[in-house]
Amino acid sequence: MNSPRLRIGRVSMPNHAYELTMVCEHRRAWFDDPANARVVTALFPLLDAQGLSHSLAWVVMPDHVHWLFQLGNRPLSYVAQRFKSRSALMLNRLHLRNGRVWQTGYYDHCLRSETALRRHAFYVMENPVPGGLADRIGQYPYAWCRWPLEDDPR
Repeated sequence: MNSPRLRIGRVSMPNHAYELTMVCEHRRAWFDDPANARVVTALFPLLDAQGLSHSLAWVVMPDHVHWLFQLGNRPLSYVAQRFKSRSALMLNRLHLRNGRVWQTGYYDHCLRSETALRRHAFYVMENPVPGGLADRIGQYPYAWCRWPLEDDPR
């Protein structure tokens, strides 16, 4: 979705937790291919090491990514742009192609409480289950969470 309405009210607050959802162009299932999923999963620790983020949970679904992280000192838009541009570059190189990988824009949600943080972490980790990619939380290979999530916090 390329809508300026996505930016209304968007603020970047360093050290606050955010959940980002980024969707592949035309909902193409890029990450059905394990090699492509591994390219993206390798970016989370890289961005963490650069001080742009501190990952708390993520899942790489076939056609989109959910990422829960604590923002570093750069704006949220910068972190999202770095993630999307770096992953697109790497995927295009891997497949000897040029072209878009991601839809323009992203969805974000600032998490303002520990309860909200746990609820969103559970949502991120549970995402593969209704999609039929896993039978239970923790079974999907392209998902990671900082905490064990046994109980549904909703």
